[in-house]
Amino acid sequence: MSSPPPLEMDSTEKRNSCGAIRTEPLATGPEIAGQPYSVSILKEGYCLAQPDGSTRADGTISLLQGPKTILVDTGGPWDRDFLLGRLREKGLEPDDISIVVGTHGHSDHVGNLGLFPGAMLVVGCDVSQGDRYLPNQLAEGRPYPIDDNVSIIPTPGHTGRDVSVLVKGTPVGTVLVAGDLFEHCADEDTWRELSENPVVQEVSRQEALQIADVIIPGHGAPFRVCRDLGD
Repeated sequence: MSSPPPLEMDSTEKRNSCGAIRTEPLATGPEIAGQPYSVSILKEGYCLAQPDGSTRADGTISLLQGPKTILVDTGGPWDRDFLLGRLREKGLEPDDISIVVGTHGHSDHVGNLGLFPGAMLVVGCDVSQGDRYLPNQLAEGRPYPIDDNVSIIPTPGHTGRDVSVLVKGTPVGTVLVAGDLFEHCADEDTWRELSENPVVQEVSRQEALQIADVIIPGHGAPFRVCRDLGD
């Protein structure tokens, strides 16, 4: 018989040895302007249960612009024209994207990888340039640095090889583009049932809450992490 999952506090407030952690919606909206990187949410993901028992879902699509132009998740294949249009609004064509990160292999997050054959592709723990796969230690729990401000970090649990993108030095602090590590801001009643390994994912979530000031989840609006360090 498997052990029951650990008890959870309400998603808006957790306690650990450092004090309380609260999450709240980010008031600045989908654009985080800054140097050296700006972060834009091109599409806010959603996950909606349907009366017939099915679920309508699409993943959040985020764009980092700075020394590198980085797309994090591409939405589903039904988003093809939408994604191309949103990139053109930013003055970009697919060939302008340096790196495409698929946080995990679900179709609503990597459905448009084929639009970016010239980019470095990071899908889960695989890093490739064309047909050449590059050595990395993501599967061993080590980050994959892009530059001094951006790194890809392993955040497994939702699947076995999830990654997130950590962006330092923005006006709102450290931003974590988290894929489905977090479904949305107040997701405690949903994320476990969608997780391949809830115990591992809980560890990844707690680590994320310690390092990120703002989290962009896979299926909802960005939210701020507020820490009360106590006395």
